[in-house]
Amino acid sequence: MFLTATAAVSDLTIRWDFIIGGLALFLFGIQFMGDGLKSIAGSKLRDYIDRYTSKPWKGIIVGAVITVFIQSSSATSAIAISFVRAGLMTLEQSVGIIIGANIGTTVTSFLIGLKVEELALYFVFLGVLVFLFAKRKKATYAGQILLGFGMLFFGLRLMGDELSTLGQTEMFASLATTMANQPIIGMFTGTVMTAVVQSSSAMIGIVQKIYDAGALSLTAALPLVFGSNIGTTITAVIASIGGSISARRSAAINVIFNVLGTILFMLLLGPYAQFIEYLAVQYHISPMMQIAIATIIRALVISLITYPFIKSLVKFVKRILPGEEEKIDVDIEALDPKLAESLPSGALGVSKQVTFKMGELAADCINASRDYFMKQSGKYRDVSRQYEDAINSLDSKITSYLMQIAHEQLSDTDTDDFIATLQVIKNIERVGDLTMNLNEFYELAYDDKGLFSKHAISDVNEMYETVLEMNKLALSYFMEHNEAALKELLDKENYLDLVEEKARQRHFKRMAANECTSSVAAGVYVDILGTLERIGDHIFNIVKEVDSDTHLYEQEITQKIMEQGL
Repeated sequence: MFLTATAAVSDLTIRWDFIIGGLALFLFGIQFMGDGLKSIAGSKLRDYIDRYTSKPWKGIIVGAVITVFIQSSSATSAIAISFVRAGLMTLEQSVGIIIGANIGTTVTSFLIGLKVEELALYFVFLGVLVFLFAKRKKATYAGQILLGFGMLFFGLRLMGDELSTLGQTEMFASLATTMANQPIIGMFTGTVMTAVVQSSSAMIGIVQKIYDAGALSLTAALPLVFGSNIGTTITAVIASIGGSISARRSAAINVIFNVLGTILFMLLLGPYAQFIEYLAVQYHISPMMQIAIATIIRALVISLITYPFIKSLVKFVKRILPGEEEKIDVDIEALDPKLAESLPSGALGVSKQVTFKMGELAADCINASRDYFMKQSGKYRDVSRQYEDAINSLDSKITSYLMQIAHEQLSDTDTDDFIATLQVIKNIERVGDLTMNLNEFYELAYDDKGLFSKHAISDVNEMYETVLEMNKLALSYFMEHNEAALKELLDKENYLDLVEEKARQRHFKRMAANECTSSVAAGVYVDILGTLERIGDHIFNIVKEVDSDTHLYEQEITQKIMEQGL
């Protein structure tokens, strides 16, 4: 039985199930399509942000383009925040990304204005065919994009007729008149409704439909749209609570940018509405496209006005949110292309220094992961992820720099250093990847409300401690070829294998004795041990790449351990 509502002074019946269900399909379609686009683009999204945001104006372009791809201004801003904390982007550069994200998010309203919804079910049909029968992953993702696109507009179409009916009721007509006479009420309504559904695109789509039905005047519709731009910042504000100072500052910039933009256009509401109406008459623009164009022009104008004052805005935010930015100190400026051309051996030395810093970031990443394991707080998981982002970025930058060096004339010794450094970078990058795997295991256990026993925690901590000591020794040998460090590292590597084996045996005994209270935690525990052991292997590979004779020491120490019966 469908839910219905009857207007007080008319016989109009509104299908609320169509409105609610249509909104749900719209929101899910945006999410589903965005996930498909992200899957196709993969890690390139972060690479583009990292590579093309040296200037704020470039950040605006990249932020807009990427938001169009992933259909989420909040996600784009979150990526920028992680780069700020990683020391790979200044707060000024991140402002460009945030501004661009606000431009990119207007594309959905433009597509709605084109009335693509009439083809919605064709996209759904085609998307389902591709999604179900595609054999390649990328083709499956393409099907996901088509399906999400179709669901987005089918949801809007489902809402459309019912919203038109709602607009004809006396109650809504009275509300529309009030909002036209008191635009501030419309602005607050748009803010609250967007904060509830957490999608400015959905809110603007609803306004477009109601305005298209003639139930709202333009002066009543635009404040709802302006308010949605404030409401969409709520997600970022909530996400920044308890986060780093960089995250809070970026969220504050987003709020200030949208609030000031809304205030400006609310003050100019009358002339602006007349301007849009003039364009509509001159170019025969449909009602839904009028709202889309009003949204796009607003975003562009506010961006142009804000751009010259980015530095001032950053200074203001730093003043109202004082404190030191918790950024990772990485001097990537040292990777000078001119040095690679003039003195390749010197450039190799610089690349080793930055690689050493990359190895230290790996230790920070592991430490944050251990904090997540012990304290079960998502903020440590996020910190660990930010360190891993920095590691990935350095991997790309150092590798690119080494390729520049390789184009020069290298001696045999320099060639050996080049190959060794390249291999060391890849092993450190794998350490970061495996640490993210550990976090995924912890998340599985904690989502299931699973707890690890005190003995299990003790064994994992011992492995963490050993891995961190190994990392310190490996980096020491990488930079200084310290033979004492090498022998100690080999000892630690064998000890790590021993701890992993003993911990595994003790875990199986606990399982046999039915001492494990969580099946999920018990299930992933062996994977945790194995992943920590693999991290140790990749750390040990650092010295293997530096010294080809390492295997001789390894055999010697392994033999001693076997003789001692360890």
